[in-house]
Amino acid sequence: MSKQNKLPTDWKRKRLEEVAIIQTGIAKNQNSKEECIELPYLRVANVQDGYLDLSEIKTINIHKNKVNRYRLEKGDVLLTEGGDFDKLGRGAVWEGQIPNCLHQNHVFAVRPYNHELISSFLSAQTGSSYGKRYFLSCSKQSTNLASINSSQLKAFPVLLPPLPEQKAIADLLTTWDEAIEKTERLIQAKEASLKDRIQRIMGKEAIVANGWPMVRLGDIFSEVSRKVGEKELTPYSISAGIGFVSQRDKWGKDISGSQHKNYTHLKAGEFSYNKGNSKRYQQGCIYLLKEGEICVPNVFISFKPKASIVVSEFFEHYFIADYHARELKRYITSGARSDGLLNLNKKDFFKIMVPCPSSDEQKAIAEALDVSQQEIDFLKQLADKYKTQKLGLMQKVLTGEWRVKPEIVMKFDE
Repeated sequence: MSKQNKLPTDWKRKRLEEVAIIQTGIAKNQNSKEECIELPYLRVANVQDGYLDLSEIKTINIHKNKVNRYRLEKGDVLLTEGGDFDKLGRGAVWEGQIPNCLHQNHVFAVRPYNHELISSFLSAQTGSSYGKRYFLSCSKQSTNLASINSSQLKAFPVLLPPLPEQKAIADLLTTWDEAIEKTERLIQAKEASLKDRIQRIMGKEAIVANGWPMVRLGDIFSEVSRKVGEKELTPYSISAGIGFVSQRDKWGKDISGSQHKNYTHLKAGEFSYNKGNSKRYQQGCIYLLKEGEICVPNVFISFKPKASIVVSEFFEHYFIADYHARELKRYITSGARSDGLLNLNKKDFFKIMVPCPSSDEQKAIAEALDVSQQEIDFLKQLADKYKTQKLGLMQKVLTGEWRVKPEIVMKFDE
């Protein structure tokens, strides 16, 4: 890092290897054929930014004499070797959730010397803008990807306040985490409730019960094929479960490059379909652009209403609920391509059948569902605000620019 922070007089700056053990993980090709045991292990997918996703844990065969070398211990700080720019150095504290769990070679386990550094403080510092700037500054980078090695991790300059202050800072940040987690749990509950409601209103059984006609998508929508050309439009992508997101926000930079002029120019009231094959949205995802003008990759299928009967907001809920998926299964061939996109002919896409109630019915349903969606959107904005405020706080308190009040620190002095 080119700029060194001026530290408070009672803080220290040390290389990470001076205050912790850095443990590299097991490579899958290290499997031994003799005296092996099968144990769970963590992959990069399990290590998220500030938390662990343990919903899917894989196992690996390992020689019994090597188990201790790669076994995780409670308090280890898990950091990823690399991936997308936003994933570099991300991590969380291992709390021993799974007995005898190992970690793969793309995940570092950092074991702090607890007389000098506490795990939660280190995890917060590596995940802060201070930590991420360091990792990006020394990482090996290629298109959209970055990685660090163990030498670079060992050289990470840890900023060390006295232990009581570390604990006070970690406790303060935990308060913010709890507020964020509570809000996100509420969002999940509201989304589940909305999904159930949509199922009752426009699910397959509801369509039959209401006697709604089914029409081909191409009967009421037409393709948007206008190109960006020389216009200055921000390039966007589509993320499942999120919607439109600028490439800069998603990957840290615009990746359109020389292809920008060939991107599709999308306007408010128009839809775009990302054929990306994600685990949750196996048939891709469709979103409505609510306002403004943007551009999206021309491999996306973009379309707009061509019939006056169409109320875009009604179909927005229909597509977000993923009801198009069952129809698309009929036309998608051989899974995903090498670039991660589904094999789907554009002409076939416009053949899928969708419900088409009267415009009055569409409007009434859309307005009812919009109220619930607006509440969810407000909660998401609140969660984002909490996260932004927490990041700003982290930058100040983890570098010593702001100090925790002495009377609070004293409560953690053992």
